[in-house]
Amino acid sequence: MRPDINCDLGEGIGNDALIIPYITSANIACGYHAGDIVTMQQTIAICLKHNVSIGAHPSFLDRENFGRTEINLPVDDLYELLTQQLIIFSEVADIFDKTINHVKPHGALYNMSAKDALIANIIAKAVNDFDSNLILYGLSGSHSISVANRMGLKTASEVFADRTYQDDGSLTSRSKPDALLKNVEKMIQQVWQMTKDGTVTTISGKSIPIKAETICIHGDGEHAVEFANAINKLVTTV
Repeated sequence: MRPDINCDLGEGIGNDALIIPYITSANIACGYHAGDIVTMQQTIAICLKHNVSIGAHPSFLDRENFGRTEINLPVDDLYELLTQQLIIFSEVADIFDKTINHVKPHGALYNMSAKDALIANIIAKAVNDFDSNLILYGLSGSHSISVANRMGLKTASEVFADRTYQDDGSLTSRSKPDALLKNVEKMIQQVWQMTKDGTVTTISGKSIPIKAETICIHGDGEHAVEFANAINKLVTTV
């Protein structure tokens, strides 16, 4: 089965129209870390043109740090934060009569969910309460997936084309110099290994198992368009 290729879009980077032809699902910013109603509309319109599935990409309300700084919120506040963004995105999608396919938390919220079962539970509950038919995208092998599965939500185990991994399956922190893969050959090698062999080689050189149902490309990455094109060509051979 051909793996899904997803990308974080609608973030004001300006390359959405160049990336979307190479992907199968788009995670669209809901205005809290980036984007606004206009960018949501523009991105959805391009997705419609290329038959790309759309998903909400909710985050902390933190435009200053692009949603990549951890914020500790009370349970009710986090639930409301997520619900409000799902409502906003749903209202925009309704303009195009476009069904929302999935939800993928952004940045710090995504990483906190992966390692903290309580946060994973709040996110899964908010998604499930909003629409139990939505697919929740989360870090492969993490709490994000296991908690949502126990709740009965459909999930997609996500792997990253342009990020390096630690021995526990977590992503290398962006504060580290080796967090990102910037070479297309190394990126392709990693994607091939994850999708073909079901493993990934960590920073320490260890090979660990990984489930790859959807492959993420970061739209704000330096080589995002090049990576998207290369991965699109690769997955047709997997």
